[in-house]
Amino acid sequence: MAKSRSYFGKDIEISFDMSRCIHARNCFLTLPKVFDPAQRPWVQPDNAHAEEIAAMVRTCPSGALQFKRLDGGLEEAPRPINRVTIRENGPVELSGDLEMGGEKFTRMTLCRCGASANKPFCDYAHVEDGFEATGEPAATDKDMDTKIGETLLVKPVPNGPLGLVGPVEVTSGTGTRIARSEKVFLCRCGQSKTKPFCDGSHKAAGFSAPAADTA
Repeated sequence: MAKSRSYFGKDIEISFDMSRCIHARNCFLTLPKVFDPAQRPWVQPDNAHAEEIAAMVRTCPSGALQFKRLDGGLEEAPRPINRVTIRENGPVELSGDLEMGGEKFTRMTLCRCGASANKPFCDYAHVEDGFEATGEPAATDKDMDTKIGETLLVKPVPNGPLGLVGPVEVTSGTGTRIARSEKVFLCRCGQSKTKPFCDGSHKAAGFSAPAADTA
């Protein structure tokens, strides 16, 4: 993973990890006076109040943008319900108390087309690859009671699916519940016939994502 670049303001520090950016453009569309790719530097932390910036950064789905308050304000806290959102023709978006490879996260977008060069993270390859997969799959019978406030372990299986261990709710892009469970395996080869879930198609497809890619 590339090293994040930090931009310091009087009241807030903003960090940006280009390798995780999926170009959702939330930052520019919401706060163009702070986030403007046409200016240099493209991040201007003193052009808005720290709380306004922090609120916007929390909407960055990939977690490419992070913040640190320098004025004693509240830092980001994980959302109480771990959630996977299925994006139309795109990645899976995770939010909550997440842990992968021993590192903590609150937001991430992970590849489900199989073409990302930055697995397990999405790198927008689904667009050039012409990936098509609905963001509104049918609900399943996976609906068990889960605990709130516990960590979700994100475990990409080498050459296989994305394993999620811990309480999680899987929803469509519009918020409809698809599944609620404490163990889920999601397709990340792009070939499953039961997307977003794995059906073993990665084996026949020769999907390759070695363990080193999960760190």
